[in-house]
Amino acid sequence: MSNESYLLDTQILLWMDGKPEKISRRLQASLDAGSEIYFSAASAWEIAIKSSLGKLSIARPLAVLAERFGFLELPVTARYAETAAVLPLHHKDPFDRMIVAQAMEERVTLVTADSRLASYDLKILQV
Repeated sequence: MSNESYLLDTQILLWMDGKPEKISRRLQASLDAGSEIYFSAASAWEIAIKSSLGKLSIARPLAVLAERFGFLELPVTARYAETAAVLPLHHKDPFDRMIVAQAMEERVTLVTADSRLASYDLKILQV
């Protein structure tokens, strides 16, 4: 992955789908600059679970959104799971911990609105 690569957390993906006005100018500039933009399969899993429980709804499937914007998928792997398991407990949400582990392992900037994730040792673009 290049130096200008980003991993979007689940909240940012939801905003891209239904509330694009919440996307910062800095992130929009990165998207427009042709940077590599990734999403986690963990986000698709989280969205599917919460949708099935009636906790959220999305306008279109994540795969359609990813294709529309040219996002690249990061799978959930054993290596990422092992990294997530040893992270400090700054954040207890398993999906967020997986996304943090992926960003750390791939050395990409994590794009998030969750200020608690800044407690981890990784690059963050706070939206």
